[in-house]
Amino acid sequence: MFIKKIFENKIDDSVHKQFVRFGKGVYSGRAVVKITRQPEKIKIGTSFDMANDIVEFCSQISNSLKCSGLIFSKEKLNLPEEKKKSGLLQYEINQDLSSDQIKKILEKCYATLLDIESPGISLKSKKKLPKPGKAGGSKIDDKFCQLELNTKFWPQVKSEFAFDMPDFKKALAVHTYTITDIIMPKGEKDFEKIRILAKRKGKITRKITLDKQETIKEKDFET
Repeated sequence: MFIKKIFENKIDDSVHKQFVRFGKGVYSGRAVVKITRQPEKIKIGTSFDMANDIVEFCSQISNSLKCSGLIFSKEKLNLPEEKKKSGLLQYEINQDLSSDQIKKILEKCYATLLDIESPGISLKSKKKLPKPGKAGGSKIDDKFCQLELNTKFWPQVKSEFAFDMPDFKKALAVHTYTITDIIMPKGEKDFEKIRILAKRKGKITRKITLDKQETIKEKDFET
């Protein structure tokens, strides 16, 4: 999860990609993760900006996944059913994918809006990209992606999504990005490359509600 990478000082290209679309400002209601532990299953609900992380997580706990839905990318992918939509290449898939295949897709794509089935794993995702400016804000959306897991996957869930939380039955994490600076790449003149390569500097505020008990953590970042 890209939030975990920031808090653990392990920022990489996947983290950088999450912030390319943001300018200076304050962005609330981001990277929402709701976790509910039940006797026989674990439920995880997230906002749109966690869609790729959820798909990646599924690929880490199972090597073969039955996938259906939409993949959006600016780069051409080795997938069927390609068409252009809103400036992106859109792929509609219904096939089994291995962990390695999903990893390669995630390295190139913008968003994976997939339903996934595998033993002990069931993911349902909405199939429409949110409008610009609608992915965060005052209304907290924790139902864009809905993942149900067998309880045997709890150690992986705890490590990835609840990495800084004590034991709980219900947890909600909501993030606010405060971007104070845009650091432009030196010597680059191509506008699109500047937009992609520019680093964002600021702070992430992580508000965690565990069984109605609220805590707030902050982390400076540059990516």
